[in-house]
Amino acid sequence: MPRKPNNKGVNAKGRNKGEGQYMPLPYNLTKSGAFRSLSGNALKVFIELRSRFNGVNNGRLSLSYQDAADLLGMSKSSVKRAFDELIEKGFLKKRREGQWYGRLAAEYIVTMEAYDGLPATRDWKQWTESKTCTGDSSVSSRHVDEACSSKFRADGDSVRWHRRRQATLRVVSGNT
Repeated sequence: MPRKPNNKGVNAKGRNKGEGQYMPLPYNLTKSGAFRSLSGNALKVFIELRSRFNGVNNGRLSLSYQDAADLLGMSKSSVKRAFDELIEKGFLKKRREGQWYGRLAAEYIVTMEAYDGLPATRDWKQWTESKTCTGDSSVSSRHVDEACSSKFRADGDSVRWHRRRQATLRVVSGNT
């Protein structure tokens, strides 16, 4: 039985007739603690913004909150949190602030690529997860991790316990 002709190969200009462009993600990036700690929304925003890089436009990468929300199926507030997380963890730097009246989106620099003749800074390599809790003497050693991963705040006569990862909120009456 003869084989079906393969439509892939080389076109008349010597280029590949195939899937088109691709976006490399280096192993040292994907194996880093900063990359593995990204939220799903931040990862979606990073991939969308990184896919707009064409090799020479680093520093002029723009993606408005509204466009990202429409493309990725998220709210604008989720998109803002994702951008803030990417900047905090060193994947992006904001080169120019957006302007409402000029209807201009902010412009970003991807730190894994060279910018303006300078080598890539790769700021995400220096990111470390910071624990601000050193262990309180009033907290038993068994519950130190729980105390460190939570934020404690007293509001008047009620105490609220905010979790970083969980969306639970416990309200305890302050009547004593």
